[in-house]
Amino acid sequence: MRKQLIGLAQSSPGTPADDKWLDLELLARVEVTSEDTQHPIEAALLPTGGGWRAAHTGTQTIRVIFDRPQRLHRIVLIFEERKVERSQEFVLHWRGGETEPSREIARQQWNFSPSGSVREVEDYRVDLAGVSALELTISPDRGAGIACASLSQWRIA
Repeated sequence: MRKQLIGLAQSSPGTPADDKWLDLELLARVEVTSEDTQHPIEAALLPTGGGWRAAHTGTQTIRVIFDRPQRLHRIVLIFEERKVERSQEFVLHWRGGETEPSREIARQQWNFSPSGSVREVEDYRVDLAGVSALELTISPDRGAGIACASLSQWRIA
C-alpha cells in the first residue's frame, strides 16, 4: 500500500487563504470614543499593530467609515484579556447610506478568565453590499464598569 501523510491547509484569522484584507488606511476613516496613547486604534486595524485599548472604562465605540461603499465578505474580530476576569459584550452593526438605519451583524458575550479563557476570535462570513460604515460597540465589563475595552485585531475583507 502506498501512503503519504499530507498537511491540511488551514486558514487563520491573520492569514486568510481566500480573502484579501481591505487596506483601511487608504479606504476609510475611523472614529473612536477613546484610546490609550500607547495602544491607538491603528494598532488593531493595521497588520503591523499590537492592539487597541480604551483610555477610559465603560462602553466604547469604534466606527469605520468607508470613503466609498464597499462589498464585504469577511469580518474578523480578535479580543484578548490576560489580566482581568470579566464578562464582555460587543455588538457589530453595518450601515448602507447615511440615511439608512444600521443593521446588526452580530451580538456576542464572552467571559474572560486569566486562568483559562483569554482569547476570543469571531470570524464572520458575510455578503454585504454597499457598506458605508461598520460600527463596533464594546461593553468590556457588563455591569461592573471597571475594565477598559480592548481589541487585538479587526480585519475586514
